[in-house]
Amino acid sequence: MAKQLMDIQLDEDFEMYVLLKDSTKRVAKNGKTFLSLVFQDKSGEISGKYWDASKEDVARFTSGKVVLLKGKRENYMNSPQIKILAMRLANNSEPHDPVNFVKRAGMSRDQMEEYIDQTIFEITNATYNRIVRSLLSKHADAFYTFPAAKSNHHDFAGGLAFHTISILRQAHAIVSQYDGINAPLLYAGAILHDLGKTIELSGPVATEYTLAGNLLGHISIMDAEISETADKLGIDPESQDLLLLRNMILSHHGLLEYGSPEQPKILEAEILHHLDELDATIVMIQGATKNIEPGQFSDRVFGLDNRRFYKPKKSVDPKQKPTQGKLL
Repeated sequence: MAKQLMDIQLDEDFEMYVLLKDSTKRVAKNGKTFLSLVFQDKSGEISGKYWDASKEDVARFTSGKVVLLKGKRENYMNSPQIKILAMRLANNSEPHDPVNFVKRAGMSRDQMEEYIDQTIFEITNATYNRIVRSLLSKHADAFYTFPAAKSNHHDFAGGLAFHTISILRQAHAIVSQYDGINAPLLYAGAILHDLGKTIELSGPVATEYTLAGNLLGHISIMDAEISETADKLGIDPESQDLLLLRNMILSHHGLLEYGSPEQPKILEAEILHHLDELDATIVMIQGATKNIEPGQFSDRVFGLDNRRFYKPKKSVDPKQKPTQGKLL
């Protein structure tokens, strides 16, 4: 198997095809233009700087392009970085399809669709069931292929549906543990809570925020879509069922300062908020510690208050006797 980005060791020279996940034009202190780049393949991503970039370089090396990169892995302020020795665009006779370089969910689309479909059968409230089916049908292709975020958590192809299923699995466990939870409402809210990201984000390759995403955000987008769908289905806009579902969506970030127009005001909305936050937090910490050695701290995680996380060394059972080597 060919070596990938995260296989490269410190101070190792390499040459490989990678995706420009992000390419941002910047100006250095000396007034010269450079490109701040994020290189990606299925193993992960590493940043790098393309210094003294010409106008042609800026136009050529854009987000979403595959390049043949010759470089060296270094550390800068305790973070991995690529020193670029040479770089050019991949041509049509070489690996050049961006889709082949993006990370993917740990489930196939068929598996994810099956889980979602089975859960919809458990949404026995007619209002919730009809709205969920209508909106999923409208956004199905994007729902099963888009990431859940540009960065931070579930930022890979299929991440949106995978994140949703992770929450649903936890929701099923919560429902089985506690009495009095409105399961159809919780499941419907979980499926719809991030569905607005199919409009907020551009797609799985070189993900950016769309104009609607920047101006409105996925929470407001989905609330509007729910109201519009309810109107088309002839559902009373003042019905309690619809208003409860809207609170699920509007409040799932929990706090107003985190982007929620409303705070959770029902049990199921409070549950959804915590499950959403828990799943995102676990994935961010796992991602930050995945490629470091036991006994080391990760880089700072922006989405978690810039904290660094420690990867513990494997514990040794004091009762376990050391293996005796054979005498020669």
